[in-house]
Amino acid sequence: MSFNSIYEISGSAMRAQVMRLDTIASNLANSDTASTTEEGAYRALKPVFSAMYQSTQNDRSVSASVNTLGVTESDRTVEQRFEPNNPLANADGYVFYSNVNVLEEMADMMSASRSYETSVEVMGRVNSMQQSILKLGQ
Repeated sequence: MSFNSIYEISGSAMRAQVMRLDTIASNLANSDTASTTEEGAYRALKPVFSAMYQSTQNDRSVSASVNTLGVTESDRTVEQRFEPNNPLANADGYVFYSNVNVLEEMADMMSASRSYETSVEVMGRVNSMQQSILKLGQ
C-alpha cells in the first residue's frame, strides 16, 4: 500500500466524520423544535456510510475509502405533548416535538470527534514516516 493510498483512506474517513458531525449539529440545533403536525416535526438525521475497496494493477495494489450513501431520517416516533395553550397546538391540543435524543447525539458527537482525530493522527504518522525515509536518503 502506498503512502498516497493511506492519505486517501484517511481523507475519506475524515470527510465522513465531518458529515456525521454536521448531521449531529443539525439534530442538536433542532432538538427542541415544535410543530402542529406529526409529519411536520423534525426527525433526527443519520448519515449512511459504506467501505469501498478497489484493487488495481493485477491485485498488486489495494485501495479503500469511505463512501457516503446518503442521509436518512430516524424512524423513532416524535414526542406528542398535550399543551392546549401553546400557539402551535392542533385542534386536539397536542404539540409535536422532534425525535432527537440529545444524550445519544452527544455520545455520537464524541465518537465522531475521536474518529476524526484518529484519522488526523494516521496522516501525521505517515508524514513522519515519509520524512524519515527522506532523511535516510541523505
